[in-house]
Amino acid sequence: MRRKISTVLIPGASAPAGINTIKSLRLSDFRGKILSTDSNNLSAGFYLSDYYEVIPEAEAGDYIEVLLNIIDRYNIEVLMPSSGYDIFPFSEFKTKLKKHGAFPVVSDRNVLEICRDKISTFNHLNKDFNLPFTTLNPQEINTFPVIAKPRYGKGSRDIIQVSDEKELQYVASKYENMIYQEYLPGDEYTIDVMSDFEANPIVSVPRLRLQTKSGISTKGKIVLNKYLIEESMKIVTKLKIVGPSCIQVKKDKSDDFRLVEINPRLGGGTIFTTLAGANFPKMIIDLIEGRTIEPPKISEVTVLRYFDEIVLDERNKINYIGKDLLTSNAFHM
Repeated sequence: MRRKISTVLIPGASAPAGINTIKSLRLSDFRGKILSTDSNNLSAGFYLSDYYEVIPEAEAGDYIEVLLNIIDRYNIEVLMPSSGYDIFPFSEFKTKLKKHGAFPVVSDRNVLEICRDKISTFNHLNKDFNLPFTTLNPQEINTFPVIAKPRYGKGSRDIIQVSDEKELQYVASKYENMIYQEYLPGDEYTIDVMSDFEANPIVSVPRLRLQTKSGISTKGKIVLNKYLIEESMKIVTKLKIVGPSCIQVKKDKSDDFRLVEINPRLGGGTIFTTLAGANFPKMIIDLIEGRTIEPPKISEVTVLRYFDEIVLDERNKINYIGKDLLTSNAFHM
């Protein structure tokens, strides 16, 4: 008899990846309960979930103690990898979490560190895959423009285009822990890859990032490019990434794809892949329940994203969500 999952924890309820994970499960036939967590008490994902808990930030000393108490109180069975912060304690305390009955869907800690450290990513993959020139040493730069970015950065924060030697010297003197990378002027793609728990890739879904804001796709088109599908599967196999990952690539001046970044978790744009036919959060549940996953049929859809609203009363209780606003009395004063 297959195990039936009844309660799932989704971290990062204030960010797109967490909210997308909740929405993806709601779009599936999952009938269990969803508990969302975040350190921000006004997180939109709280109001899309069955339960929620405000918890310390993942780096806090009491984080794991609070998390274990929540797991025990709600009988949590699955920890979704929907936060780039929470996956680190998920991995570090994997054995303890499993003893409390919760299965953390996360890669080994050394894999997470390779993906977090952009120099480590370059060193591990440069011999086998097409990466842009990358260095920690600004003295190695002799071609402009070049991109400076944090070695351990997330999204598009603190990314600087450096146009000449003077700007390079300024950036090198002002910022610490920066890497310097070949400028890639072409189109940007994200490839969502789902692997089983032995790091065997099941499906890869590339999408062209038509528009981004703060590093998150707001418009995108699924493009079933054979090269991107095959290369992304080779990358996650090489690194032994468990479960979902999202891989960023850009085209260089010769129109060749170059690997830019790897996130070993559900991404902020994973909902694009859900809407194209591959619901990664539901696949995670199916794998844990012991089902065989067949690669789904993917549609080359274009997805446009927009803001939605949640209205709370003075006690932070829900008044309206989304489309309910359009039919409510809220605008008939």
